Amino acid sequence: MEKLFFQRNVRTALSVGQARGVAMLALAQASMAVFEYTPLEVKQAVAGYGGADKQQVQQMVRALLNLDDIPRPDDAADAIAVAICHVHSARMKSLFT
Repeated sequence: MEKLFFQRNVRTALSVGQARGVAMLALAQASMAVFEYTPLEVKQAVAGYGGADKQQVQQMVRALLNLDDIPRPDDAADAIAVAICHVHSARMKSLFT
C-alpha cells in the first residue's frame, strides 16, 4: 500500500484516507500483514530514481512486465508499481534475515 504522502485537495485526501482505512481493515480481518511504501520508495524500486515522474514509472511498469501497453487506468499502473516495490523489498529483506 502506498503511504498517503500529501494531498492538496482536502476532499481527495479524505476519500483516499477512507479507502486506505477500508483496505487496511479488510487485510487485518483476514490476518494479513500490511506493508506501506512512500512514493519515493516506489519510484526508486520501479524506475531506479526517486524523482521519476508518473510517465517514467508507467513506462517502467510496462517494460518490467513485458506489456504491449501501459496498464489503464493510471491507478492500475500505480498499484502494480507498489506491488513491484513490495517484491523488491521482500527480496532484499530475505537476503539479510
